[in-house]
Amino acid sequence: MLFRKLWRTMGLYKSQFISMVIMIALGIGVFVGFNMEWVSIRENTGYLMRETGYADYRIVSESGFGEDDLKKITDIDGVREASRFLSVNVDVSERKGDTVTLAVTENEKVSGMYYISGDSYNPDSEDGVWLSDRYAAENDFSVGDAITLVYKGLKIEGTVRGLVKSGEYMICVPDSTQLMPDFSVHGFAYISPVLYKHAMGIAYYPQIHVISDMERDAFTEAVDRALGTTAAILTKDESTAYAGASSETEEGQTMGSVLPVLFLLIAVLTMVTTMHRIAAKEKTQIGTLKALGIPDRRILMHYTSYALMIGIVGSIIGIGLGYGIAWMVMNPNGMMGTYMDLPQWKLMLPWFCAVITVGIIALLTLIGFLSVKKMLHGTAADALRPYTPKKMKPLLAERTRWFHRLSFGTRWNLRDVMRHKSRTAMSLIGIVGGMILMVGSLGMGDTMDAFLDLYYNGATNYASRIYISEDATDEQRTDLIERYEGDWSASVSVQLESTAYSLDVYSVEHDRVRFPAKDKGYTAFGDDGAYICLRIAEKYKLKAGDTFTVSPYGTDDSYTLKVAGVVRSVSENIVISHTYADSLHLKYTPDSIYTDTQKGDIPLDTAVKSVQSKQNIIDSFDSFTELMDMMIMILIVGALILGVVVLYNLGIMSYTERYREMATLKVVGFRDRKIGKLLIGQNLWLSVVGILIGVPAGIGTLDYLLRALAGEYEMRLSISFPSCAASVLLTLGMSLAVSFMVSRKNRKIDMVEALKGAE
Repeated sequence: MLFRKLWRTMGLYKSQFISMVIMIALGIGVFVGFNMEWVSIRENTGYLMRETGYADYRIVSESGFGEDDLKKITDIDGVREASRFLSVNVDVSERKGDTVTLAVTENEKVSGMYYISGDSYNPDSEDGVWLSDRYAAENDFSVGDAITLVYKGLKIEGTVRGLVKSGEYMICVPDSTQLMPDFSVHGFAYISPVLYKHAMGIAYYPQIHVISDMERDAFTEAVDRALGTTAAILTKDESTAYAGASSETEEGQTMGSVLPVLFLLIAVLTMVTTMHRIAAKEKTQIGTLKALGIPDRRILMHYTSYALMIGIVGSIIGIGLGYGIAWMVMNPNGMMGTYMDLPQWKLMLPWFCAVITVGIIALLTLIGFLSVKKMLHGTAADALRPYTPKKMKPLLAERTRWFHRLSFGTRWNLRDVMRHKSRTAMSLIGIVGGMILMVGSLGMGDTMDAFLDLYYNGATNYASRIYISEDATDEQRTDLIERYEGDWSASVSVQLESTAYSLDVYSVEHDRVRFPAKDKGYTAFGDDGAYICLRIAEKYKLKAGDTFTVSPYGTDDSYTLKVAGVVRSVSENIVISHTYADSLHLKYTPDSIYTDTQKGDIPLDTAVKSVQSKQNIIDSFDSFTELMDMMIMILIVGALILGVVVLYNLGIMSYTERYREMATLKVVGFRDRKIGKLLIGQNLWLSVVGILIGVPAGIGTLDYLLRALAGEYEMRLSISFPSCAASVLLTLGMSLAVSFMVSRKNRKIDMVEALKGAE
């Protein structure tokens, strides 16, 4: 009998059942989806890195390393594998304007390749080129095709022997100024050491890649001792691919611990109120079952099963939703697909997601148990009485004159709000939660737009960036700067404490490059000191006027720099003017020129290594923002659903608790419309309060997420008035819609039945 009644109960309260299933599904779905995302990123990127022998350390020297140097490194205890390595940007002769990062490794076990099709790597091949499969797909290259790469004016002619992926170029960008890969214009290619030496005439390797479990300090000491000089040593944490993958994992963990918690918290709280409402509504039926002699245990089991069913159905749908959210991010055409180049896109369900899901189901079951257990207290006669609200003492405010000057509706709603503090608090939590999601989502879109405008429409105030060949003479460099009327920069690898950074020397006479200030606008670039990025400032607790010391790699020199200001940057670097560099007697060589000349109008010669178009950078980033907009829309829809479900359930609860009061109002002559206005008014009050709390809470949450999610880009928080206004209007619209739905129920009030149980 009770089993049949369970289905009748689900049908009787189908709107509440469906709404709670939706709430649980949203909570579980967001939790599972966000946590599946970062775990899947970690496992899939880790797989590629293991398969390709991703290096733990990179030893760098512009003078290059010989075979003797390599042997000294391999002889160090604790070094498992090592290889001389070359990585430079070169032009593709068959595709005007395209570049690829050319890589050469002597030992395939270190910084090697993952084969997609074609032949495996042959270090003795005289013409072998192993090309990025994504670049090949975008530019119609196939295995067996001829390809010509141009480096420093020299042609490297080869044949595509295989299509590959690489952990080294898992995030394939030409340099740190380009945030997003664009395989239509840039990829990577490996060639054999034999082909490299044949084409170049020399075997120049500026890096040694090492696989070792040694700690950094111990490894650095061992390398310096073996080579007899101070070498620039980069850990894998400082490499683009590993740092990018780690950043995405950390960001995913942060997201997985913020938004899902909000969803789950609101879902659980709403479940508490919903089950209390159902138990109150079913009080007479519970009494009837008790009077018929059915044991309390069976009655408890019946209503507990209702809550259990909500938990099970909601969790099943939620896990499916979580897979959908994770897949939208973790697939070749999703958000990560535009950023990472991976051979596999497996979705992995973390063990703790299963534990949390089971825990949520158990908690919901407990809530159902406790809600009904309260109704079973006393005798069957007590249980048969309809639910009546508890008696309340007059409010302190009711003793004041101003209170009685308020309208009846205002006084009525104030009493209800103050006397049912838990319900009021839960309503506010639901509204504030929805506002946080909407303000945060729309604000994230505004921040991304502002970021793009700040860096690419303001800071990069040029059309093209010319990369100067390392072999170019001083006269050639000067000629290029004058010919293209450009600003220029030079990069010097330095060590600050134990970390490697780029010390960038700039000449910005033509205003081609600007430096975003920490707070707003752009920094007035001067000659009185160094400008450090925000991350360096925070890491070393540096501010304007402080000093710090750096040491260029490969030398015994050290330079003490004064902090002139803090800037925002897309890479961790230190910026100084060429005038300040000259005053320090710092050695540097210009390696980049920033010009208004379009890329197609810049011919390649022995002095020009490659040319990068700013428009290509912007276009690649646009693809990411389009997918980000999709995620924002999903979060907004989720926030609206969250708000509707919460407000509807709590509205129904309020309606139930005030059922007799509204029946009394109808008896004394109040029309349905007037009573409806009372219900709508209270919801609007709570919505206004929730909005006032939710807007700053949403901005604060967005600020926290930006620090965690976009710290590597040093974004400024930016949220527009239209975004705030849209969040407010959507919340008010949602509140009004729910209020109208609830207020319509007062037409069905049975005045006689409602007042029958009055004592």
